[in-house]
Amino acid sequence: MSTRKAVSAQSAMAAITSQPGVALSSDHDRASTAPDGRLLKRAALASFIGNFVEWFDYASYGYLATIIAVVFFPKTNAATGLLAAYAVFAISFIVRPIGGIVWGHFGDKIGRRTALSLSILIMSASTFVIAFLPTYAQVGIAAPILLLLVRIVQGFSASGEYAGASAFLAEYAPQGKRGFYTSIVPASTAAGLLFGSIFVAVLHGVLTNDQIESFGWRLPFLLAAPFGLIGRYIRVRLEDTPKFKALETSHHVARAPVTELLSVHRGKMLIAFGVTCLNAVAFYLVLSYMPTYLSTEMGMGETASFIAATISLAAYIGFIFIMGALSDRVGRKTMLIGASILFAVLTVPLFKGLAGAGFATIVMIQIAFGALLTMNDGTLPCFLSEIFPTRVRYSGFAFCFNAANALFGGTAPFVATWLIHTTGSKLAPAWYMVGAAGVALIAMLASRETSRGPLAD
Repeated sequence: MSTRKAVSAQSAMAAITSQPGVALSSDHDRASTAPDGRLLKRAALASFIGNFVEWFDYASYGYLATIIAVVFFPKTNAATGLLAAYAVFAISFIVRPIGGIVWGHFGDKIGRRTALSLSILIMSASTFVIAFLPTYAQVGIAAPILLLLVRIVQGFSASGEYAGASAFLAEYAPQGKRGFYTSIVPASTAAGLLFGSIFVAVLHGVLTNDQIESFGWRLPFLLAAPFGLIGRYIRVRLEDTPKFKALETSHHVARAPVTELLSVHRGKMLIAFGVTCLNAVAFYLVLSYMPTYLSTEMGMGETASFIAATISLAAYIGFIFIMGALSDRVGRKTMLIGASILFAVLTVPLFKGLAGAGFATIVMIQIAFGALLTMNDGTLPCFLSEIFPTRVRYSGFAFCFNAANALFGGTAPFVATWLIHTTGSKLAPAWYMVGAAGVALIAMLASRETSRGPLAD
């Protein structure tokens, strides 16, 4: 599985290295020089590492949710403990829209590089701290409170990562290849999930449950420190994007990006929020919650469920670059509408197929879900970068993306678990995803194609 990931990542990096960056033309930056291939490669690598760190953390938490429920919460029935663990996961997302406003403000006002360099430092430090938190058996109710506080700090720092990295790459990328280049961002999130899945699968394979509950769950969070320091080192050595530097040179940087966003671009914000709803729900249900669903609801062994997730994530990474490049050819609107329709039609049948299925069938269903998800994920970061002008691009992307994820993404595992527990139907998560697909479809039908011209200033 990891070989497929390496091949996909190396192919993407090779394509990045082999092509010179081309600065997009506008009234402000016609005279600016294009970034060379080395700068474009470093920009892609910096974006990849930052998101990788963020999503390795989220993967570790999601895949260890049943262990965290035991370690940090009072001993109750399994369903209540799991709900508590997912509640902490969800609450940490509440701060993300606020973080999106803060990071967007700094990213649009003082530069993308500065905001991204600081966000990865806070993210890696707060993730590292989790490895040293006391358990419920040691400090009682203080344990989940401390976990929640650290997760809130993580949520704040993470809220600037995905949007900033996407805008950063979109502004560096040559016209006509923005979809491919920005697909590196969701690929890096999947790589983080993949590495988390492999790591947790190995933990379950070599340690007993008692050992995992004792110390094993701490191990993945320790890796955040070296990963974060590497990512920050790369970012502080980068130049800011040609589009942002052109705004600075011409003194067109927005003085109050959020005010301008809310007064001028409300319609674009609604579209961006609506289409992100599908990404938020589907991403967390398909790539983070699914192993827990398979083990707790379908009776699949934990090791087997993580292996299945690992295989499907490797396939997802390969698909994501294809879908990003395809969006450059057929357009963002076509891809995002297609993803919404396919999710609405196929989600329930695919979930039904999981019941009583063998390992191979479950893996094929997860790969199918991953392929559907990449139609949205491989296109969305470029669409959200293109729909807003440079002056408010970071703010618009960060706020809308994080608001949708706060309401529907971080809560998705909790809602899915609650719906199953309340309705008694194991198909409840599927219908929840169908609803999100409907919202995204309406949003995209109200949008226009964004891929044909240069990025707006």
